Amino acid sequence: MNYVKKSVADAPLRGKKVLLRCDFNVPLKNGVIGDDTRIRAALETIRFILREGGSVIACSHLGRPKGQVVPEMSLKPVAERLGELLGLPVQMAPDCVGAGTEAMAKALQPGQVLLLENLRFHKEEEKNDPDFAKALASLADLYVSDAFGTVHRAHASTAGVADYLPAYCGFLIAAELKALGGAVEDPVRPLVAVLGGAKVADKLAVIDHLLDKADTLLIGGGMSYTFTKALGGQIGSSLLDEEKLDYVRKMMDKAKAKGVKLLLPVDSLISTAISGGEEPRVVPDGQIPDGWMGLDIGPETRKLFASEIEKAGTVIWNGPMGVFEEPAFAGGTMAVAAAMAACKGTTVIGGGDSVSAVQKAGLADKISHISTGGGASLEFLEGKELPGIACLPDA
Repeated sequence: MNYVKKSVADAPLRGKKVLLRCDFNVPLKNGVIGDDTRIRAALETIRFILREGGSVIACSHLGRPKGQVVPEMSLKPVAERLGELLGLPVQMAPDCVGAGTEAMAKALQPGQVLLLENLRFHKEEEKNDPDFAKALASLADLYVSDAFGTVHRAHASTAGVADYLPAYCGFLIAAELKALGGAVEDPVRPLVAVLGGAKVADKLAVIDHLLDKADTLLIGGGMSYTFTKALGGQIGSSLLDEEKLDYVRKMMDKAKAKGVKLLLPVDSLISTAISGGEEPRVVPDGQIPDGWMGLDIGPETRKLFASEIEKAGTVIWNGPMGVFEEPAFAGGTMAVAAAMAACKGTTVIGGGDSVSAVQKAGLADKISHISTGGGASLEFLEGKELPGIACLPDA
C-alpha cells in the first residue's frame, strides 16, 4: 500500500463544498462530552478548508446505535463544542441524508460549517450501501477523509463515497500515514517494537509482520506468559493462550532465523489476585508458583527494556506491560513510557491503553507521534490493507 496520498492541501477548495469524514465518536453522558480530543484533532483540516474559501459538511458516527435513531447518541453536543472551538456557529442537520439535509447543504456558503447527524442512525452506513454513499456524496463537491480511527472499516462514509467524489486525505490521516508508514517501512534503525497487552491472539499478526521489519521485539504484558510457557517455564495461573503455544514456538524460531532479537521478561511482579491478593513480589521469569499470577514486568525487565528503547532509532509501542489500571501493577508500563520519552529517536505509540499510560504519566508531549486509531493502527502494524486508505488516490 502506498502511504502517500493526495492531500487536502492539493485540493481545489475555493467555492467548493467539502464532505469531511471526522472521528467525533467522543465519550458522551447525559449530553455532556467527557473528552473533546477527537474534536480538536479535526480543527486543523476544518480551518484550512475554510481559510481556502471552501465550506465544510462534517460527518461522523457516535456509539453503536445499530441503524436506529437513538437520541442519546445525537451529534448535537458535538456541533456546539465544535462551534466553541472554531469560534463560529456550526449548523446541525436534522439527519445525514434526506430533503432537509440536502436543502441545508445546498444553502451552505463558503466559510460555513454544517454537521450531519450520526451516520450510524442508518444501517446502510455500516453495510457500505452504494445508494447511501451516493446520497452522502450528492451533498458536496469533494470528499476529505480525516477519521483515522475508522479507516479499517469499509463503510459508506469511509470508503463508499470515494467512488462518487474526488477524494483526498486530511492532515490528521496524512500525519498518521507518515508516522506509522515511516516507522514500519523506512525506519531509522535500530527499529524496536514493544508489544504488550493481554492476549497473544490479538497480536499474532502484528508480531508476524514486524518480524520482517524490526531489529528487536520486546514482549511484555499478559501475552508474554504464553511465550514463557512455550519455553517450558512455570507461569502459575497467569494468562495463557493454550492453543497458541505451537505458534509462539514457531515465532521464536522465525525470529532466530531472521536474526531478530526477541526479548521476553526476565522477572515478573506476581500476586494471587489483581486486587486484594497476597502482597506482590518479584520472581525470576518462568518461576511463578501455583496459585500466583504475573501482573507486571519486574524491575530487571524494566531496566532491560528501557536500555533497548533508549538506544533505538525508531520505537513502536502497542499494549501495556501489565494490569496498569491497578497502581500496584502500573510500574512496568510507566517505565516503558519514561524510556520512550527519553529516547532520542522517533517514537510512535498506537493503541488506546499505551496512549492512556503515556497521558497518565504526563509524557505525551515527549512522544513523536501518538496514533488516534486503536484498531486502525493495529491493522496497519499487521500490514493489512485499510479500506479507508486504499480508496484514496496516491499522491
